[in-house]
Amino acid sequence: MTLAGLLLVSYLLGSIPTAYLVARWVKGIDIRTVGSGNVGATNAMRAVGPWAAVVVLLIDGLKGALPARWPDFAAPGAPGSWSLACALAAVLGHNFPCFLGFRGGKGVATTLGGLIGAQPPVALAAIGTWFAVVIPTRYVSLGSMAAGVSIPLAQLALRRPLTEVGLGAALAGLILIRHAANIQRLRQGTEPRIGASARRRTRQEH
Repeated sequence: MTLAGLLLVSYLLGSIPTAYLVARWVKGIDIRTVGSGNVGATNAMRAVGPWAAVVVLLIDGLKGALPARWPDFAAPGAPGSWSLACALAAVLGHNFPCFLGFRGGKGVATTLGGLIGAQPPVALAAIGTWFAVVIPTRYVSLGSMAAGVSIPLAQLALRRPLTEVGLGAALAGLILIRHAANIQRLRQGTEPRIGASARRRTRQEH
């Protein structure tokens, strides 16, 4: 199978709007109209519940992991960059899904899934960075952006080919672009932290 064909299939798989479908099937709501409006796991947690976030997170991760493995079976002997290219296509599908008017999520879970499929050591570095930032700050968005930036840095540290580093930088760039509103809220001090709403409710009840 050609690279173009693999990229097309990867994009179409990535375009499946998991959070939208879960919210629609379970509660009959359009997730784009509640919470942040983002079609991803974090907003699914707000709109449907924690279990929905887990389901969305896992499926969105698979949307990146499966395409990253396709070149090994559909095009044996293909360069390693093909796996990352397919992962990038899946992330583009998640972020700009053709099935949902090109309004999708932020691609963090799909990116990590793609890295697990294509470059596990880089995925571990990104996941470790996410936890290292989120645990002390309780900002999911900040952890996601830091994890994105760590992708090309980890690739450079591991001496991956520049083509792969370029694709890793593209994945990082997409994460930063999709978090533009979060960056603005972080600057203004209005970005929500994990657990902040629960504590506010506790204070109000007492």
